[in-house]
Amino acid sequence: MNEIRKGKKLDFTIADVNEIYEGPVGVLWEILMGEQIHVGGDSQTNIMARKAGVNKNTSVLDVCSALGGPARHLARKFGCKVTGLDATMKMVNEATKRTENEGLTHLITCKPGNALDMPFKAAAFDIVWGQDAWCYVTDKERLIKEAHRVLKPGGIIAFTDWIQAGNMTDREWEGLNSFMAFPYMESLAGYEQILKQNGFVITEKEDMTTDFAKYCHIYQDRVRNELKGTIISQYGAQMWKAADDGLALWVKAADEGKVGWGRIIGRKV
Repeated sequence: MNEIRKGKKLDFTIADVNEIYEGPVGVLWEILMGEQIHVGGDSQTNIMARKAGVNKNTSVLDVCSALGGPARHLARKFGCKVTGLDATMKMVNEATKRTENEGLTHLITCKPGNALDMPFKAAAFDIVWGQDAWCYVTDKERLIKEAHRVLKPGGIIAFTDWIQAGNMTDREWEGLNSFMAFPYMESLAGYEQILKQNGFVITEKEDMTTDFAKYCHIYQDRVRNELKGTIISQYGAQMWKAADDGLALWVKAADEGKVGWGRIIGRKV
């Protein structure tokens, strides 16, 4: 079996992702992972910000910015200007509300839009940023091309994502991606190739799959214990079981090194 099934995608579109994050599943992800909705929370945002060179003079575009948690953290800690781009209007509205409540509107703009057709002029940003969200994007290469277009010369692309880390059966591939509504996961090597073919030099690539497995166990434990009563009371036993069953698939695959997590930093040339 090929590590990545080239050209094969599940039939999930941006509309499906919008439906998920407009509804209770989006709320559940925040309950489970916090408002940043990515592995590692603030600590991982800080690590990538330092690696990407974020400072008060940089303009950052957070692609698939969700509730704007990372954007607000970056603005508070580094004083940079951040534009959050997300296709789910509920997320954009909630991010705007939270940004206003924190008094950060002078640094943060929350904008609706598609990552595959970004509503920005060329060479508009110093950094294009993403955290554990591009796995939802149906065309990773087009996303990278758009990132290259909106970056200034010498600009930085910095992102983490959930990745396919090893071989799996077709049944595993379909089950894992279907639970998350991913059209497909790229591999770390696949991302590296796409970046190199579309005008980037890789400055850092890190496979964090071992850490990812640890977090999967943390999430599973929270769903089975700390959050079980809350989920059942608010959304019903069926929702809890679906979450538990899906996480069980991911924990098993993560333990076996079939799915993982990676970080890439690149520079536009």
